[in-house]
Amino acid sequence: MAKRKSKFVCQDCGYESPKWMGKCPGCNNWNTLVEEVESTTTRGNHAFRGVTKVNSKPEKITAIESEKEPRITTSMKEFNRVLGGGIVLGSLVLIGGDPGIGKSTLLLQISSQLAEKQLPILYISGEESTRQTKLRADRLGIKADLLYVLSETNLFDITKQIEEIRPSFVVVDSIQTIYREEISSAPGSVSQVRECTGELMRIAKSMGIPIFIVGHVTKEGAIAGPRLLEHMVDAVLYFEGERHHVYRILRSVKNRFGSTNEMGIFEMKEEGLREVMNPSEIFLEERSEGSAGSTVVASMEGTRPILVEIQALISPSSFGNPRRMATGIDNNRVPLLMAVLEKRVGMMLQNQDAYIKVTGGVKLDEPAIDLALAVSIASSFRDRSTRPNDIFIGEVGLTGEIRRVSRIEQRVQEAAKLGFKRVICPKNNLDGWTPPKNIQVIGVSTVQEALDVGIEQ
Repeated sequence: MAKRKSKFVCQDCGYESPKWMGKCPGCNNWNTLVEEVESTTTRGNHAFRGVTKVNSKPEKITAIESEKEPRITTSMKEFNRVLGGGIVLGSLVLIGGDPGIGKSTLLLQISSQLAEKQLPILYISGEESTRQTKLRADRLGIKADLLYVLSETNLFDITKQIEEIRPSFVVVDSIQTIYREEISSAPGSVSQVRECTGELMRIAKSMGIPIFIVGHVTKEGAIAGPRLLEHMVDAVLYFEGERHHVYRILRSVKNRFGSTNEMGIFEMKEEGLREVMNPSEIFLEERSEGSAGSTVVASMEGTRPILVEIQALISPSSFGNPRRMATGIDNNRVPLLMAVLEKRVGMMLQNQDAYIKVTGGVKLDEPAIDLALAVSIASSFRDRSTRPNDIFIGEVGLTGEIRRVSRIEQRVQEAAKLGFKRVICPKNNLDGWTPPKNIQVIGVSTVQEALDVGIEQ
C-alpha cells in the first residue's frame, strides 16, 4: 500500500513545510500555508517532465543553425505586436487580469479569427459550460465551424482530446480549475497548478501546438499561485484596464520570442474588443489646452512611442503632513522630484499637497517622464500653463540636471506626426541624428532651463 505523506505548501510562493505555520517564512504572508497530501509511489511516475528531449549530446553554439520561429498571425495587429509578431508554434503563454476585464472575450475572438483561416482550434473552459461559451460567441458574432469548445477540468481527458483533434491552437480557461487525478490536493493549489502547467508545456513542445492558459490574479494584481508558473511559460501577458472604462491594455512582461514591456490598446464594445491603432490620439483627445499643471510626454512602451498627458494639482495643505498622491506612476517619484524643485529651483513645496495623474489609465515607469512630471508640478504651483504644442522628455537627476534618454528619434517622430511644434529634451540627446523639419527640438541641461523654456511667463 502506498505511503501518504502530508506537507504544508504556501499558496503564494510555493514554500514547503512539514508543519503548519501562521506566517510563511518565504514571502512573509499570513495564513497562506495549506495542507497537501501526496502519494510517494505516484510522485516519481507523474512528476513534471518538462521539455521533451531532442538531442542528449551537447553541441557547439556556432554549429547550431539559426532558424526564424514560425508564427501564426491573427487579424489583430495589436495582439501580434504584443507577442512579437504573432503566435509562435509550440509556445506556452500565460495571460492574467482582473475578473470581468475581458480575457475570455479576447481569447475567444482570437480563436475565431484563427478558425476562419481553416485552422482547428480547441477552446477549453473549466469555469463555464459549453452553452455559456456559446452565448458569448453569439454576442461576439462568432460562427466558425473549426472552433471546438470543451467544458472539462480533468487534465487526462483534456490531453486525450488534444491528441485526438490535433488543434493548431489551444486555450485553457483557466489553469486554476484544471486538476490531475494523481494529486490529492484541490484544484488551484500549488501542486496542481505546477503539475498541470508542466504537462501542458510538454504537450506544447512535443506536438508544436501553441497553448494559451488563463491565470487568476490576486487582489494586488499579480497572477495567483507561485512565481514558478511565470518562469515555466514562454510569455506572460497582463490584461489591464478599469472595468468602467472602455479601453483595455494588453501588456507583455515576459516574452522569449519578442520584446518585453510591449503594449497593445483595445477598446471594449458591445460586439467585443476592437484594436486601437493610434493610442496617442485617444489619450490626448480630451486634453484641455491652456490649463496649468498639464504637460505631454512621449513614453516608450516596448518598441512603440506613446504620447500621454500628465496632470498635476498643487494646493496649500491644511494639515501638518502634506499629501502626496499619484495615479499611473510610482508614488515615491513625486516627493523626490518635489525635493529637487525645492532645492534646485527654489520653490517652497514643503507645505503643499500634490496630486498627480496619468490620463487614460496608462501606467508609466520609465525615467524619461521625470521632466514632464516636474514641469507639471511647477506649472500648477505657479498657476501658469505650458504651451499646448510642447512635449517634455528627459530624466531628472538629484542635482537638477537633465539626463539623456533612449530612442529620442522615435519619440520626436511620434510628436511630429500628431502636430506638436516643440520638443524639450536633454541636450546630450541632440547629437547624431536629424529631427523632422516641422518640429523644433530644444536641448536643456537643467530643470531651471526647462522651466524657463516650457512655462509661459
